[in-house]
Amino acid sequence: MRPEPADIEATAEQVFVALADPTRRAILAELASGGPATATDLADRLPITRQAIAKHLALLTDAGLVTAEAGERRRVRYRLHSAPMQVAQQFLAAMARDWDSPLGALKDHLDRGAGGDEVS
Repeated sequence: MRPEPADIEATAEQVFVALADPTRRAILAELASGGPATATDLADRLPITRQAIAKHLALLTDAGLVTAEAGERRRVRYRLHSAPMQVAQQFLAAMARDWDSPLGALKDHLDRGAGGDEVS
């Protein structure tokens, strides 16, 4: 079953909001390169406090970009979850398709007009 367009747009919006912050992008990059990690692990690797990391991880979790899983000694490890990112990519691809045709037609029109105005 495919998600409804409203669901796709809502998911894409959450992803874009999450990705708008450079700290959250850094957290995602760390998880992508280093694998699952705790908030403490991430705070050791990034120039930000553990408390701030935890707040960013909560937003990333709400957006579905990371999942929390129980680790050893009651520590929560965060792992990347790519499905929402794929939904956002599909949203952008659909938007690009909608823009490409009119923009291509405009370019062709302008190219034809510019060709007729050349001085011989």
